[in-house]
Amino acid sequence: MTRRLKICVKSAILSAGLTFAATVTTAGTTLIHGEAGPNRGARAAALQWFADQVGETSGGELKIDVQWGGALFKANAAVQSVGDGVADMGTVIAVYYPQEMQAYGIADLPLENPDAWVGMRATDELMRNSPSIQADLADKNLVYIGTFTTSAVHIGCTGDAIRSISDIKDRKIRGTGAYGRVFGELGGNMVNMSIYKAYQGLDTGLLDCSQGYSYAVTALKQQEVMQNYTLLDWGQVGGVGIMMNKDSFDALSAAEQTVIMDAGSAMADEFGRLITTANAAAIDTMKETGIEVITLPQDDRAQLVAAGAKHIDTWVENMNAAGLDGSSLLTEYRGLIAKYSAEREDQGYPWTR
Repeated sequence: MTRRLKICVKSAILSAGLTFAATVTTAGTTLIHGEAGPNRGARAAALQWFADQVGETSGGELKIDVQWGGALFKANAAVQSVGDGVADMGTVIAVYYPQEMQAYGIADLPLENPDAWVGMRATDELMRNSPSIQADLADKNLVYIGTFTTSAVHIGCTGDAIRSISDIKDRKIRGTGAYGRVFGELGGNMVNMSIYKAYQGLDTGLLDCSQGYSYAVTALKQQEVMQNYTLLDWGQVGGVGIMMNKDSFDALSAAEQTVIMDAGSAMADEFGRLITTANAAAIDTMKETGIEVITLPQDDRAQLVAAGAKHIDTWVENMNAAGLDGSSLLTEYRGLIAKYSAEREDQGYPWTR
């Protein structure tokens, strides 16, 4: 039995009769996308835009059927599920896969770049053009398609606010990636919980605070259970994007592959527009509902940046141990951040030109 046939048989069993491999019909090819988040908020809008673009550009020959809310698989099962063919593609969050998605995790490092569009453009170019990253993904039967970002990392709490880094001590905090590790090193009691369950955690007292992203707070209605929200302007969790099953991708024609890849690249500009607007609107919503919005003092922010530096070094070491040149990738990525930061300064964002 070939690998492709094994995958199709496994997919059929797991989906209780639904077809999750590329399905050819008289109307063209339908690709199934698994998304753990709900069908609301900026990311959902960008994902739907991506699906619509693929349909329109292909003249209806390619269709993407998005399965929302973890209907196919949860966020912490996305890599295995897409690689095994449970879906043709899916949204992958790198922090849930510190080993498998280590290369993509470069976008999660606290590199003092909270700008969503700059981060997405830098990440997209690196993931799309690095032969070593492409080969690493191929080993997992994956192809990179496009990227989102959580945008700038902030923190929302019930009870006492975080007004300085000393306020982190002894708080029960949901955090992820290097940011979560720094919260723990500064005395926070870390709670392993996904962002999709943070509402319940804050509401029941399992959490005092949750690492958050402005648009996600309102998309997940967490403003209902928060009392304050502290702006950190530290960095972002940008290792969030679309991966495709390599067998499904390879089964497409060259023209169809180009349609998918072009829409994935363009998604960074569309999501940049959406997320910038959504973040501003979310802050307004929080203020309107009585949530105190606080900006962390610069001295405290500098201490967060310094505390995160060793986690950048650790990422480089781990990449080297995995057989990829971490130092070169980091240098290239920082150069791309500088490139797109300069473009933003010179030309503005694409949607304002």
